[in-house]
This record gives sequence, C-alpha cells and structure tokens, in this order.
Amino acid sequence: MDVHGRDLRYFTAVAEELSFTRAAERLFVSQPALSKQIRMLEKQLGVILFERDRRTVRLTAVGEALLPHARAVLAAWQAAQAAVEEAKTVERCTLVIGMSTSPGRGLLPALRTRLISRHPDAQPVLHQVNWADPTAGLADGSSDVAFVWLPLPDDDRYQYAVVAREPRLVALPDGHPLAARAASDPEGKVDFADLLEEPFLALPPEAGPLRDYWLALDARDGRQPRIGGVVASAEETHEAVAGGQGVALLATGNAPLVVRDEVIAVPVRGISPSQLAVAACQDDKRTLVLAYLAAARDVGATT
Repeated sequence: MDVHGRDLRYFTAVAEELSFTRAAERLFVSQPALSKQIRMLEKQLGVILFERDRRTVRLTAVGEALLPHARAVLAAWQAAQAAVEEAKTVERCTLVIGMSTSPGRGLLPALRTRLISRHPDAQPVLHQVNWADPTAGLADGSSDVAFVWLPLPDDDRYQYAVVAREPRLVALPDGHPLAARAASDPEGKVDFADLLEEPFLALPPEAGPLRDYWLALDARDGRQPRIGGVVASAEETHEAVAGGQGVALLATGNAPLVVRDEVIAVPVRGISPSQLAVAACQDDKRTLVLAYLAAARDVGATT
C-alpha cells in the first residue's frame, strides 16, 4: 500500500502532541481536516492508531509501533530534499569551461574575476578536451562555455565573443632554411608561398573547418597541402616539428606551448590572423553562461 508523506507527518504531529488541536496548529491545518486525514490513514492501514475521548488522545500499541518508523521515513525524506536542493544549488552555480589547450594570455583569471564580481557563488570548472573536438565540449554538452578557435563547424549553432586576434606563426625545426630567410627579412617574416611545398601537421579530420583553417587552405589557391602528420595536442605538435615530420601554423599566444628546445616560430605573411573566442550554444540563456559571455566581450573589447 502507498502511504503519503503528508499522512505520516500528520500522524507524527498528533502522536507527539497527543492533541488534535495542538497538532493542527503546528501543521497549519484545520482540526477537522487533520482528523479526517488520520481516519483515512487508519482505514488504509486497517488499524486504530489513536484512542480518543473528549479529553485525551493516546497512541494504541499499533500507533506506538508505527511512530519510530514514521519519524525515520520523514527524516530520510527531509535529508533527500536537502540533498536535492544542494545538488540544484551546485548545478546552478557550476560553470564548466571547455578548452583544448590552456588559453593563456591572462584570460582565465580576467574572466573569472569579472564573473565572480557579478555572481559571487559561481564555481568555474575547467574541462580539457581533445583537439579532435573543435567546439571544446559544446557539441556534446560536456561544456557550458568554451574557448574555441574560429571558424566553428555549424557556426549558426553558437554564440561567441572574440577575446584575442593574433597573427599566425609557423613552427619550424631549429635550423630550417626558412628560419634564415625570416632572419634576413626586414619584417622578420616568411611568405606563406614559401611554405607551400612543406609538409604540414594537421588537426584530426574530425576538427572539420578548423583543420582546414590551420592548414590555411584559403591561401593555397586550390593546391592541396602535404600532410606530414596528424597532431592532437601541443606536446604532439612540438615533438612532430622537432622530429622533422612537418611544420605547423599556430597563434602567437600559443607559441610558448610549442616553441622550446629544437623548435622555433616565425611570423607568416599572406595569411589571416587567428581568432580565439569564448562560445556557448546559441539557445543557452542560463545566467552564468550569459555572464561569462558578457565578461568575454568586455575582455575582447580591451585587447
């Protein structure tokens, strides 16, 4: 049989007060309504829970047996409600921030400061995502907001704010002939045309238009790139460049993740600058998501 929590609460109040009048006052219900509910509970259980006369109310033996269990059920339900409310609060306050590599550039602390100033209870949580996912977790819902490189696949599914616009560099193994050419150039650059015959390191095919962007397909006049290898992290990129598998385009702000030991980077002339953005799903109107995007717009306006 199914007994409602309300019935157990009413029964417990009467058992503890031993007065329908005081129990009704405690429960903020009318005495007739309380009496009716207790009679319905007794009928449902097929027992008498209280002995009543005009002056006294006493628990029957069955009522005495039920009372500790009723209290335990009510306490368990109260604990369950508290756990649910706590989980709801955490869920409302948690903001999962996706990224394929650390965005650097002072962006995380700058955005966190702005977010916390507006929403002190916000709890930003960082979520590392493989380079094969250009949306950094937005597409599968594992991130609420994300640091992404433009262009995004299915661009109309997302809203975003650009937080950094930077020239693209090319990572080369130390001693590469193009390094000497850049050193002799008045601007310290190499022309992208000089890179066309070089093997390039590419993102995984799942990266879609972002893979094409970092291969600079739009600057090749239809010539297909030579793919020297596929990389899915900054560490893999460093190792592949140092090992001579190929060269790789990268944003200026990401150079410290790749350039060390046997790898250098030089600016490239003839290709568009990179754009780093904070993005969210287009239809996501949650308060913390919109607040983080607003913070990103503030930061982007100052860069």
